[in-house]
Amino acid sequence: MKKIGVLALQGAVAEHIRSLELAGAEAVPVKRVEQLDELQGLVIPGGESTTIGKLMRKYGFMDAVRQFSAEGKPLFGTCAGLIVLANEIEGQEDAHLQVMDMTVARNAFGRQRESFETDLEVKGIEEPVRAVFIRAPLIKRVGAGVDVLSTYKDEIVTARQGNLLAVSFHPELTDDYSLHAYFVQMVEEASERSV
Repeated sequence: MKKIGVLALQGAVAEHIRSLELAGAEAVPVKRVEQLDELQGLVIPGGESTTIGKLMRKYGFMDAVRQFSAEGKPLFGTCAGLIVLANEIEGQEDAHLQVMDMTVARNAFGRQRESFETDLEVKGIEEPVRAVFIRAPLIKRVGAGVDVLSTYKDEIVTARQGNLLAVSFHPELTDDYSLHAYFVQMVEEASERSV
């Protein structure tokens, strides 16, 4: 059983842990950098990307998570976590981790009251995925090495680049854990490659 962490600085940590456990992983909240050493994968949950970025800098997670990713260990960013992974954020000079070749727009779907749920076709997952969009970001541009896994009204909402997975929405807020299962599979494959 693979051990996957959920960055526990902000966001729906318990919900991600539940979904990862349903998908067959051992899941733990991550509050200290040294915990990364015992993990095979890491989820960066939703919340507020600027706050998550500040907290990651304050507690020394920026370089540590970049190193984790450089070692080939998978990262899964959901909603604000997607923004944290991106190389570039529209209208902002500084991005956060800058590990995924994409440009993102914050709050692209508008305010909280414009939140909605829908079913999405996601490449690599048989059944449609239930997606909850809350003040969701959008992927506006992807680099050549990025695979678009799903779109909503012609906008990119799910993408993968090697060991990086990013979604605009909150998969942890439904009973559908298929995206977490997809990520667990990514972690298993990455672990096999590193042996």
